[in-house]
Formats: sequence, C-alpha cells, structure tokens
Amino acid sequence: MKDESLPPETELVERLRNNDVALFERVVKTYHSSMYAVAHAIAGPAIADEVLQEAWISAINALDKFEGRSALKSWLIRIVANEAKTRLRKESRSISLDTVDEHWATDSRFTPNGHWVESNPGWDMSSPDELLAADELQDCVKKHMNKLPENQQQILNLRDVGGLEMEAICNILGVTASNARVLLHRARDKMQQVVARFQRTGKC
Repeated sequence: MKDESLPPETELVERLRNNDVALFERVVKTYHSSMYAVAHAIAGPAIADEVLQEAWISAINALDKFEGRSALKSWLIRIVANEAKTRLRKESRSISLDTVDEHWATDSRFTPNGHWVESNPGWDMSSPDELLAADELQDCVKKHMNKLPENQQQILNLRDVGGLEMEAICNILGVTASNARVLLHRARDKMQQVVARFQRTGKC
C-alpha cells in the first residue's frame, strides 16, 4: 500500500536521486518505525540506531541501482535486515531461530490454523486505552517483553511494533510461515497474560 503522504514511487525515487532533502526527511519519518523495528529485532537495542544509520547510508549510495522491482519500503527493509545481519557477524553474535515444535497443533487452545480459540480469562476490553496508558503497565510490559525468548521478541517487534507483513517477516528472519505464526501467538499470549494479571492485581 502506497503511503499517501509521499508522491508516486517513480517520482519519489527520481526526486531522491536528485537530492531532494525535504523529501528525504519525509521518507525517513515515514519508514523509520518499520525500519527501526527490523534493526531492533535482529541486532538488538544496543546497536539498532547504528544499524539504521548505516542502512540509510547504504540505501543512499545504492539508490541509483534501485530498479523498482519491489516497493521502495520493501527494498529499504531488506537493506536494514542485511545491515543488521552483517553487523552481528562482525561482532561474532548470533541469533537463535530454531524451529519451534508443533505442539500447538494438538493444543485445545489453538484452532487448526494456529489462532487462539479465545482470549485469556480476565482480559477486560471495556477500557483498553485507559489501561494501556498507565505508565506502570507500559513499564511492566516492556520488562516482560525483554524476558521473552529472542525469536519471540523479534516476531513481536517486527509485526506489532514495525507493522510488517508476515511474509516479509519470514523472509527477514528465515522462518516458515507456520513457525512465525506460532512464535507470534506465543509472544502475544504471554504479553496478554501480563496485562491481564496487572489488571487483576495491579502488580507486574
């Protein structure tokens, strides 16, 4: 889907190639959250900003080679993902993306497609905006999100924070669609339980 705040893609790329600084700033603002989510998910929070900066530099240098075979956003996302993976290799770090088990397939809480049959008990949707606005809850969610297995953190960041499509996430992380769905549902369920517990008890 084209972002309505930006000109048509052909015009956009041409103006960027001609050093339209104002337009470049709009592009950065428009795509920052999605690109940062990728950098954060793959490389971690400590170097996500640096990865993103390097990715923008790489994108600017490679703009003349952009052939429009994919959307500009998709192209930028791939550059960020590659930059993050390269940075990890340089720092001799690795990310575990082991295949998850398929226990969910026989779990009565899941449908055959891997979706939750129902939400967790105690999940009161009467005032979610007020609940999620609480600073204490935000801190609690962040604390528990950091405790998730790394692959679940990655999926949650890319999907719910970065807003990427599942197909793009699978390509970035090198996981199958079924594994990605399981990881995402497990992460969401754990966060949902954190919120439900906080709602019931007021404790993290």
